[in-house]
Amino acid sequence: MVDTLHRGVNEIHRGLFYVFLLIMFINAEINVTYITLGGHVEVNNYRYLYFIIMFTVYILIICSNATIMCLIIIHKNLHEPMYIFIAALLLNSVLLSTVIYPKLLIDFLSEKQIISYSACLFQVFLFYSLNSSEFLLLSAMAYDRYVSICKPLQYPTIMRKTTINILLVLAWLLPACQVSVPVIGRANAELCDLTLEGIFCNNSFNHLFCVSSTPFSVYGVIVLFNVVVFPVLFILFTYTKILIIAHRSCGDVRSKAAQTCLPHLLVLVNYFCLFSYDMAIVRLDTKFPKTARFVMTLQIIAYNPLCNPIIYGLKMKEISKHLKRLFGQSKQKCRH
Repeated sequence: MVDTLHRGVNEIHRGLFYVFLLIMFINAEINVTYITLGGHVEVNNYRYLYFIIMFTVYILIICSNATIMCLIIIHKNLHEPMYIFIAALLLNSVLLSTVIYPKLLIDFLSEKQIISYSACLFQVFLFYSLNSSEFLLLSAMAYDRYVSICKPLQYPTIMRKTTINILLVLAWLLPACQVSVPVIGRANAELCDLTLEGIFCNNSFNHLFCVSSTPFSVYGVIVLFNVVVFPVLFILFTYTKILIIAHRSCGDVRSKAAQTCLPHLLVLVNYFCLFSYDMAIVRLDTKFPKTARFVMTLQIIAYNPLCNPIIYGLKMKEISKHLKRLFGQSKQKCRH
């Protein structure tokens, strides 16, 4: 009898514990703040068309970038600093696309396009830290080209494996540390609007807060200079020096400068234009037509990750050779 009573009490305690857990879970679900992504246009009518187009783009991004990364990893003659930085840049493009595309594809098939506030903050953090890493990786590539062309005798000493590893770590770590400060600071901020004028979380989320924070605005400008403006100025300075030295040198140096520097400059110009648009669209806010904003946002997340492998695949001589061999072998296998 006592044993039965004891078992009954244990069962009651266990039942109460599960009820307590269920209540806690329900409260957690109730307390989650959801933000509506209001930048979608006619998603109910064209959801499958949007999904097919963007899913195809995402697959192309992964395949094209992964192909060149694999070529760089497999072939030993591509194990040079310049190609390692290219592989890092392409990896960064894939990571950045993965931050946006899976959620975007889910939203196209969903009845409601919503995201939790914590997930939105996390997406903002990843989006801008990886965006900023792109500029720092391009800066590292510019430095590598500067040493290679302007100081060729010192190149093996300066661009050692340790130097490359440090530059890669800093390119990803510095932006992450700087971008995390305002994101963490906004975690408990009061929201007065729950509709974001965009299809993913970006700078527009600053318009959701009840009070604009001056310290965070000032800090944001400092971060912008650190991870975008200064790297771009450094890149322009190094390539100007390279062009001056190449102009004074023989034809071989000029051709080397043109072959290796032109792709980097094309990527920089392309990326800077897209990044400037992302910043400008937030300032314009509601003045910009919703359809135009939607189309241009899709372009900003598609163009750069697709253009990078095309530019490096066509313009970089050694990568282009390996690509031709790869596709040449594929054609021969298909014929057999």
